[in-house]
Amino acid sequence: MSDAGPLDRLDAAGLDVAEAMRAVRAAFAAAGRDGAAAEARMLVGHVLGLDLTGLTVGATRAVDGDAAQRLAAAARRRIAGEPLQRILGSAWFHGLEFRLAPETLVPRPDTETLVEAVLARFPVDEPFVFADLGVGSGAVLVAVLAARPHAFGVGTDLSEPALVAARANAELNGVAERARFVRGSYAAMAAPGAFDAIVSNPPYIATAEIETLDAEVRLHDPMLALDGGGDGLDAYRAIAPQAVRALKPGGLLAVEIGWRQGGDVGGLLADHGFEGVETLRDLAGRDRVVAARRGGGAA
Repeated sequence: MSDAGPLDRLDAAGLDVAEAMRAVRAAFAAAGRDGAAAEARMLVGHVLGLDLTGLTVGATRAVDGDAAQRLAAAARRRIAGEPLQRILGSAWFHGLEFRLAPETLVPRPDTETLVEAVLARFPVDEPFVFADLGVGSGAVLVAVLAARPHAFGVGTDLSEPALVAARANAELNGVAERARFVRGSYAAMAAPGAFDAIVSNPPYIATAEIETLDAEVRLHDPMLALDGGGDGLDAYRAIAPQAVRALKPGGLLAVEIGWRQGGDVGGLLADHGFEGVETLRDLAGRDRVVAARRGGGAA
């Protein structure tokens, strides 16, 4: 079904806030979008600069022509398949807001398993130093720092725009004084024994599988953060030997994986001398994180 009818009403302007909301909701529903009402509310609020209360209290406020055109354009982007978070310019992760850049992934709830893997192993009052390899938007790094006030984190990334975004998100969430950002490949530049823990959500999609991904991911997430090579394991092959060098004895390595990669990644880490390898599941019950300790220290 076409979106032309509802969104043509926006282009014509003359609507109030409630009518604009109904037009966007109808367009999303006609396009088969799940959660049409919630997405319409978020999009209208974003474009008009209104929170939930403002949308309610200002329901009869007129929407001027410029705002109506911007709203119609944003709605058409969403109907065309662009992720809502990309249009809004931010996403929520682990209870925190993160601004997005084209060079960063949209942080997803599955990745909170990686954050929880660190939090479960370091008590709230324990100081520790950790690295987030391929820091992207800074979601994992910032979420850990926000939950552990005595931690210090270093984020690395090959993409300078990603590092800029991560720095901004550390500032946005009040942890910038305990964070540093370095451009480079994973932990290649780290000093021996520098970290108590290393985390990473690296690219792990096999190259041939990228074309099968949902269009919201395939067309809008950065390829550098998706393509894990022929079998999806290239990043882990790079990270494992670097992490052995950069971790203190007994230090934690936790990496996000594709849900069928637990055995392969766990075996790779064991081959590099990691001990206590375990696979952790996300809220959907799928394998999501492999965690292990560098040999030579307490478990």
